[in-house]
Order: sequence, then structure tokens, then C-alpha cells
Amino acid sequence: MKKAVILIVLLGMVGFAVYDFVDQPDDSASPDTDEAKESSSVNGKATEPSTADKSEATTADPTVGLEMGNIAPDFQLQTLAGKTVKLSDYRGQRVMVNFWATWCPPCRAEMPDMEKFYQNEDIVILAINLTQTEKSLQQVQDFVNEFQVTFPILLDKQIEVATNYGIRPIPTSFMIDPNGIIQFKAFGAMSYERMVQEFEKMK
Repeated sequence: MKKAVILIVLLGMVGFAVYDFVDQPDDSASPDTDEAKESSSVNGKATEPSTADKSEATTADPTVGLEMGNIAPDFQLQTLAGKTVKLSDYRGQRVMVNFWATWCPPCRAEMPDMEKFYQNEDIVILAINLTQTEKSLQQVQDFVNEFQVTFPILLDKQIEVATNYGIRPIPTSFMIDPNGIIQFKAFGAMSYERMVQEFEKMK
């Protein structure tokens, strides 16, 4: 009886040893497989960016906003002459967007410098009049005639663009580079010299 028990135990031990020996190569192959997967994923990264990389690339792009470095919000308005103008029409050029009104003393003081700037530099000036605050369109036309303004006067009849741009004091100006990105903001009247200085920074 004892011999039978010992024989069963020995057979069990031999069987386990054989099983362990047969099973071992599969286990040892597992790390190699994992390494191959890791290697494959590393190599794959070089040709196809991960989701995290794509996310980082997206966040690096400028966003539409009102801060320096943001893409200036697009808008569409009619000029005093009746032409429809969009900011995005001037992509590829340097643009000065100016918010003003005829009743604003700093605006009146700034206007001759803006006209000089427009005549002397390769700049697009879009002067957005807060038309809802004016007594009449004729008042705007009289102002243009008085100051001999030759750049486009845009009519913000419902103050929608001024609201979108968060305009409080006027005049307020935005210097926008050829890529449509805001490079400078001015609250209050700018001198001709300051206009030129900021213009030259936008390459």
C-alpha cells in the first residue's frame, strides 16, 4: 500500500515537472512579446502621432479671441459708401481696426494721425463708427468731410461688432498682422509715431 502511495506521489512530481518544463517557454516568450509591442508602439509614434500629441498640436494653434496672440474675431459691416466689408477679406495684409464716434473728443484728435498713417504706410484701416450713438448718418458724413478721411468708414448700426469686441472706452484700436492675429491693442487715442511703431512690429 505504501509503495502504491509513493509511486503515485512520484508520478505526480514527474508529471508536474514535465508540465512546468513544457509551459515555461510560453512564459518566457511573453516578455519578448510585450517588448515587441512596446517597440512597435514606439516606432508607430514616429509615423503616427498619439492622441495626446495631436491634442498638444491643436492647443498650440491660435484661437479666436480679443487678447494679443488671438485671431481677431471676423465681422462684416457696410461702409458709409454702401460697400460690404469683412475683416477676413484683408487676410495677408496688416490691418488697424479702430472704434470711434463723432462726439468723442479723443477720436477727433486721433483722426488726422490715422489719415497720415494711412497715406504713408501700407496699412488697411477699418474705422468702425458706433453709428447707433450718432444723431444721424449725415453727422458721420460731415465728420469724414471735415477731416478729409479717405480710409473706409464702417457703420456698426446695432453696435454688434463693438459688443463682440468688448469695446468700452473709445477710441479703441487693434493692430492685426497678415495672419489675422492681434499684435497690439490701444485704449485711447494713438499718436502717429505710436501707430508706425506698432505697424513696424507686424511683419
